[in-house]
Amino acid sequence: MPREEHFIVATAGHVDHGKSVLIRWMTGTDPDRLPEEKARGITIDLGFAHLTLTSAQPGGPGFHLGIVDVPGHEDFVKNMVAGVGSVDLALLVVAADDGWMPQTEEHFQILSYLAADRAVIALTKSDLADDVQASIQAIRDRVAGTRFAEAPVVPVSVVAGRGLGELKAAMWQVLAGTVPPQDLGKPRLPVDRVFTVKGVGTVVTGTLTGGLFRRGQPVAIQPSGKLARIRNIQSHNREVDASLPGTRTALNLPDLAVEDLRRGDVITLPALGAPGETVDALVEISPRANHRLKDGARVHLHYGSGHVGARIAFFDRKQLASGERGLAQLRLEGPAFTFAGDRAVLRDAGELKTLAGVTVLDPTADRGRFRDPARISFLLARAESPAAVQPYVVTQLARDQVANRSELLANSRFSAAQIQECVSQLERQGKLLNAGDFVIQTEAWKSWRESGARAIDDFHHAHREQGGMSLREFRAALSPLLPKAGLFELLVADLCRNGFWSDAGVIRRAAHRPALSETLEAECARLRAILAAQPYDPPSRQTLTRNNLAEQALRYLIETGEVTAINAELVLATAAVSRAVEMTRQFLRAHGPATVSELRSMLGGSRRVVIPLLERLDRDGVTLRDKDRRSLHR
Repeated sequence: MPREEHFIVATAGHVDHGKSVLIRWMTGTDPDRLPEEKARGITIDLGFAHLTLTSAQPGGPGFHLGIVDVPGHEDFVKNMVAGVGSVDLALLVVAADDGWMPQTEEHFQILSYLAADRAVIALTKSDLADDVQASIQAIRDRVAGTRFAEAPVVPVSVVAGRGLGELKAAMWQVLAGTVPPQDLGKPRLPVDRVFTVKGVGTVVTGTLTGGLFRRGQPVAIQPSGKLARIRNIQSHNREVDASLPGTRTALNLPDLAVEDLRRGDVITLPALGAPGETVDALVEISPRANHRLKDGARVHLHYGSGHVGARIAFFDRKQLASGERGLAQLRLEGPAFTFAGDRAVLRDAGELKTLAGVTVLDPTADRGRFRDPARISFLLARAESPAAVQPYVVTQLARDQVANRSELLANSRFSAAQIQECVSQLERQGKLLNAGDFVIQTEAWKSWRESGARAIDDFHHAHREQGGMSLREFRAALSPLLPKAGLFELLVADLCRNGFWSDAGVIRRAAHRPALSETLEAECARLRAILAAQPYDPPSRQTLTRNNLAEQALRYLIETGEVTAINAELVLATAAVSRAVEMTRQFLRAHGPATVSELRSMLGGSRRVVIPLLERLDRDGVTLRDKDRRSLHR
């Protein structure tokens, strides 16, 4: 069976050059639906139609085309931009009697800014041309040296009924060499119409890109963040269970009121990112233009089907001239939901003139540290290949050092499979590490690991008598370096695989052994003597640790196992504890269950010591208490 593919075709061209008439002739659908359009005889808002192109070649693909007809009048260019944001094929219309006009040129520049790279040019009203070939050549001269230089130019005349077959054949030929819109698992539907249907509820329409929508699927509306569920879907005027990228799509969202939605909103999935109010971008002015764009100018950013006011701030210049490109920050007057790599258009604040094209480099940028050199390097690297996945991942990690996988997917034009393949390749090259849900720049991880090792070594040097650095102190030392929660535990695990050891709340080098100074050794000897002299009636811990030196010595003896902390107030020599265990076992075997008084008499200690000692033996499973007697635990 021949394959069927879906594409979006958008018209472009000067007012009254016959765009809508041509669409009506091609499809049988009148795209002018508003009463005012009928009355004035011009297109004011977007119109829509559907066209099926069958192959003239056996086994060739058939195409389902969603057609967006745009207004050509200069007063409605913002509506035109809303209709061509996701175009696979531009149908540029030039009337033979007028030729290339101002709005033809503006529409042509807008298509170029949005990276539309396939077009068919319809020379309408060809029956009025004195010399059709001369008219065709004049168009070719206009598009020479541009991405439309090889676009077919097809003379047509609705009045004479000529050229329709040739136009459709030219469109089929161009689309036959075009890769269909891909399912990246990241659907976005920029809303261009919102209305309500009685008994159905709220309906939105738009051009679907990036993925599929399915009946019953939960969706998010950006930038508001409202949530809804799709009840029904229509594509090309028929009910479907799922709509494909590259199709005109209508979604029934009964959870929302008409007032909850507007043109410019984006229907998408909840996990695909968030809107931003600051966008870092590459801005370019066509060499065909004749104007300058000044730093600080107020502009309108047209993205998808929407637009928002903004103030432009260049990173390295005071203005941008025709034929130039430069890095800029767009400080928006409201939130916009865009992806890195998206194309957009800048128009002046009065909506009278198209100024420049935009490639989004960072859709959720930070206004702080505006001219930081590292930030500029990040943007320059992205600007070189904004449509390539590897520069996107590499620059993200160069800037942030670490990212969750979900962060790499959010607000990007790349699929999960593309991101994963890139991450795997960079890991094989030694440029990054995969660690749980984290993707980490290798150099950053090495730096953190070296800092961690240095912190432990410094602690060993300053506290040679201690068995290791507490994990609490270690976390406090490293937290300022680690940008995300969860990295500390991964770093400790990495260190423990590479020459370090952690247990009981401390971390140390595996080869570390506590060593005492002469002063500290003398203090340890004093404590040993006191505990040996009164094994079951020693002074309290507070009395033993009369100063900081004594506290260090006692901590050392506890860490090395010479002394056992019975509770917060009582310490005994570990040898004395072992003797007490053995004596208690022998006594209970010989005499059976015994009271505290009997065991205290046997041990020769005070109640202050014997009671917490026996409680320790209960906890350790040596003895079993039953009311006021203890027996051996089975």
